[in-house]
Amino acid sequence: MASIVSSLGDEKELRMQGLFDQPVRFHLLYKCSHHGADISTLLSKFDESGKFVLAVFLQSGVVRGGFTSKSLKAGKEFADAEAFLFEVERNAKRFRVLSSASAVQVHFPDSGQSALAAVGSVFGAPSYSLPSARGGGFHFGVSAVQTQPASPPSPVAVSFGKALHIYSNDSKLYVNFCKDLTYSCGWAEEQSVRCVDVELHRVQDVGDVLPNPWREMDWYNETRRSLREKFVSYKLVVKTVSQARALLLGPVGSGKSSLINSIKSTMLRRVIHLPNVSTTTGSFTKKLKSYEIREEKGGPLTALTLCDVMAIEDEDFTGLSLSDILAVIKGHTPEGYQFQSDDKLNDKFTSSSTLKDQVHGVLFVLDASKVASYSVSQRNILRKLHTTLSDMGIPQLIVLTHVDQVCCAVKKDVKYVYSSQALQETMQKAAEMVGLPLSYVLPVKNYVSQLSVDCNTDILLLSAVNCILQAMDDALEDQYPGDITVQQTQTQTPRFRL
Repeated sequence: MASIVSSLGDEKELRMQGLFDQPVRFHLLYKCSHHGADISTLLSKFDESGKFVLAVFLQSGVVRGGFTSKSLKAGKEFADAEAFLFEVERNAKRFRVLSSASAVQVHFPDSGQSALAAVGSVFGAPSYSLPSARGGGFHFGVSAVQTQPASPPSPVAVSFGKALHIYSNDSKLYVNFCKDLTYSCGWAEEQSVRCVDVELHRVQDVGDVLPNPWREMDWYNETRRSLREKFVSYKLVVKTVSQARALLLGPVGSGKSSLINSIKSTMLRRVIHLPNVSTTTGSFTKKLKSYEIREEKGGPLTALTLCDVMAIEDEDFTGLSLSDILAVIKGHTPEGYQFQSDDKLNDKFTSSSTLKDQVHGVLFVLDASKVASYSVSQRNILRKLHTTLSDMGIPQLIVLTHVDQVCCAVKKDVKYVYSSQALQETMQKAAEMVGLPLSYVLPVKNYVSQLSVDCNTDILLLSAVNCILQAMDDALEDQYPGDITVQQTQTQTPRFRL
């Protein structure tokens, strides 16, 4: 089945998945153009149990079909209170079942009746009738063919109430639509409509999703607007610091540089491609580089600066050392300094630094998909860093990247990030690995494969950014109470756009 590709495409598949109350994924079991246009073949592809979607692709580009929570592998009539019909065009529409007793039927010819004649009976023709070619279309005739089957009859049609009938003829599949009280749809009557393709998908519930999210978040455009406004208008309470500097620390491939690009993308409202990322296996970043975040291209600076450095040491003792990190935090490392794995700083640069030159917070950037596989050496380094930085009074948070690689539901839509049990467990493991509480873990999804920004991804990134700013501001207020200045409330009209 791996070589068979659904005709749905990503966009229509997502719309169809959105018809379900809980996250689901589809597994293609049958495709008419590949397996053959025969009702018996279609039914043979049903599993013994499960939930299924039958999708009919029409020449107009519209996809219609039905969902059933029953396997149609054996039997004739299926009561199904969960069944529904659907239509996918620009939007996806769901039509619930009104009479569940006759939700789905599999039709067989009666004894002595041909399969084609039985099709006419199923569709309400006045007598035995069969579809006959006429003028390029198929219409019901009046003749009948009577044969005595030598073996048990094969199924001739599948229908959802009387609203949707699928049948085969001359190695092709056809569909009839009819307004019917079995379902809440009002499709106009159409008969013998040629199907471009027909597909059967098993529907699998993504069981990892919890019934209620364990952290609350509103996933609306207004939420994104509010978070962005809060970020760009944020003013630090210590008057000698206009921008809080957050140092990103993490193993190779954790997504530090991609995180910087992603945060910038949320502000510019388009995905940016700064030349600070790579797919190489080693640490791509070699220099100390500070990235200021602007509220828009060429616009005013925000209160956050992100500092990127070489990846932290691994078991091979390559990467940024503890002494290097402390020198950066103290502001003893000049911008653009080229780190060398065999040339440790050890306070090589000892020039005095002011508070605004120092690092005000540390972000441990970890890959959610690798949390369980980080080496003992890397875990020990993270723990040692946490202890040392805590003694220095440096606030620390964990930014967990690649959350979409942990849970299928989150991969479909990051709005399930706080409903995923697997991701909750991963966040707890990350917290324990560093030695921080779970509330200090901020899950994000970087813009890696997308070419345009997404509302829910932006919300997750902006929520993390605001938490980062607040944590550093709280620490500055606690450590430098004499330098606190009261910020005036913002009264100007925000200049934001979605």
